[in-house]
Amino acid sequence: AIRRYLGGIVRDDEEANELSQDVMLRLMRGDFAGADPGRGRFRDLLKTALRNMVRTSWQKSGRRKTVDAELDLIGREDSAQDVEWTVQWRKAVLDNTWNRLLAEEGGKPGPAYHALKLRTEFPDASSEELAERLSQKTGTAIRPDNGRQILKRARNRFAGHLLDEVRAGLESESEERLHEELAALGLLELVRDYLPDADD
Repeated sequence: AIRRYLGGIVRDDEEANELSQDVMLRLMRGDFAGADPGRGRFRDLLKTALRNMVRTSWQKSGRRKTVDAELDLIGREDSAQDVEWTVQWRKAVLDNTWNRLLAEEGGKPGPAYHALKLRTEFPDASSEELAERLSQKTGTAIRPDNGRQILKRARNRFAGHLLDEVRAGLESESEERLHEELAALGLLELVRDYLPDADD
């Protein structure tokens, strides 16, 4: 997400790579560990930090006259760069969620991981078809009713991990704020059945 966002702003691979490395170094050093949750969600704070790094870089290279205007346009939520930032952030959240599920199974895909992956790859498959594919993946005969139970448990675990991932980047623990962020990332429908009402 960081590299693609910076690449969209600076339009120069070498500069984008260099800035990305600087950001990763700062993240590894813990420079953002003191971020104040009261100032907003982490992805917005990080996005602002990236734009500030670009501003500093451009100013050093002599782009002083237009730098602020360019970055103000890029900072709009409907800019191509900001839309791409959200897309890449969503992908990172989903990738981390899958990795959490994988880690629960000892780092090696197990029945729950396979069942959920198969359901995403074959959304219209019947329980019988899914059980047959799951049996092939796991090397163990799985009946359709067992396959449904495995899938149900996998969905519960995936939803829990996904909610944890999203909450980690929020400034507030309110359910309303969680709903808003899930909707902004296009993830609400994946976990709607696992959420309490925002008004609770």
